[in-house]
Amino acid sequence: MRTINIKGTPLDISSPIVMGILNITPDSFSDGGKYISIDAAINRAKQIIKEGAKIIDIGGYSTRPGANVVSLQEELDRVLPIIQQITSRFDVVISVDTFRSQVAKAAVQFGASIINDISAGHDDHAMIDTVAKLGVPYIAMHKKGSPKTMQLNPTYVDVVGEVVNYLVKVKQKCDDAGIQDLIIDPGFGFGKTIHHNYVLLEHLNQVSQLNIPILVGLSLKSMIHKVLLIDPSEAQSGTTFLHAFALNGGANILRVHHVKEAVECVKLFNYMRQIR
Repeated sequence: MRTINIKGTPLDISSPIVMGILNITPDSFSDGGKYISIDAAINRAKQIIKEGAKIIDIGGYSTRPGANVVSLQEELDRVLPIIQQITSRFDVVISVDTFRSQVAKAAVQFGASIINDISAGHDDHAMIDTVAKLGVPYIAMHKKGSPKTMQLNPTYVDVVGEVVNYLVKVKQKCDDAGIQDLIIDPGFGFGKTIHHNYVLLEHLNQVSQLNIPILVGLSLKSMIHKVLLIDPSEAQSGTTFLHAFALNGGANILRVHHVKEAVECVKLFNYMRQIR
């Protein structure tokens, strides 16, 4: 059984699980501004739980391509009250989506159990040591450049090999710091062209060979709607289709906007796996 430690309780991820997204931001690419109020966020959390997600990922700083800078205090003011309210009402695992060690520390104090860092410690050099001291699982993602500039002509010689090598180095840093539960994210859409994203998805099994749990974030991303020539809000079916490829490539956690559809995808994948 493969598990991650959530405040002393093992969370089983040997069968893939779903993480529901709760953005407390005015400018996220798909749902900016929808869940800023506490009541709206609580209702969204209730929906995420009802539809079968095991984790709620709360973010107060949009990391979409071209995103604006958010101050430390503003990020804290956005996420901490929501974390506190949700953990006081529901028995659910909370992840905080931040690259700032100060936000990570405060979020855990307010009830979060996982740190989800798009920069893998590169944007705040105190992050990895902070997570080690907090004793919580750490999601470390590959990205190339900053959200402001990462989609301006990203280049690779070998995107799969470079992502894998990057994540190997991150694992070593986390091991050296004493982080017990590491989860890696190949970073679809973060400093990658559409072609890079699909090559990476096709060869996700090479990432899974690192034998580290994998989180995949494909939900409603431009690699779907730009190929299909549709609006991002219409990319739900394409997301579900690609989730099946991610699961077959070894993904353990799907980070999604539409929880019900992702949970159903996992159930069908598990059924298929039983008859192999």
